[in-house]
Amino acid sequence: MTGAVVGADGLARCPWAVTTPDYQAYHDQEWGRPVRDDDGLYERLTLEAFQSGLSWLTILRKRPSFRAAFDGFHIAAVAAYQERDIARLLADAGIVRNRAKIEAAVQNARAAAALPDGLAALLWSFAPPPRPRPESLARVPATTPESTAMARELKRRGFRFVGPTTAYALMQATGMVDDHLAGCHVPPAR
Repeated sequence: MTGAVVGADGLARCPWAVTTPDYQAYHDQEWGRPVRDDDGLYERLTLEAFQSGLSWLTILRKRPSFRAAFDGFHIAAVAAYQERDIARLLADAGIVRNRAKIEAAVQNARAAAALPDGLAALLWSFAPPPRPRPESLARVPATTPESTAMARELKRRGFRFVGPTTAYALMQATGMVDDHLAGCHVPPAR
């Protein structure tokens, strides 16, 4: 199962998208669609960081709780969090309660708020030119020179939990790259 797979509804999808209804909805409605607003990109960056070491399905299922806990991922609101907010988040069973990741989310909001041209301008500056869709999962990289450069620049600007693999997952999720497989029914969005 490395190429596009036809689901019960007759539509071809990336193989990971046919394993659960949650993945199918995420794949069909969101993954790979361009996100160009600062708060939307901050949400995706935060969720990708929380996913590190966990299943993406866990994060997807906790996403409503994350949104509630992190004030809708509004950069200005999270950037103002204090120790009492971190304590509140650590006590919230609806999210992943990892102190390092929670503190990184707050630090990343502060770093994003300090960007003179905004988070979207910085992140999208690393988007590579469009390329053909990969034929199989084996042709989808875990990192690229662009994701490595993005991670390096984010770290230079004070962001945490932003390695090249996390940066590439962010690029995939937010439409900076199109890694829907050839034959997938989702149309190119860029």
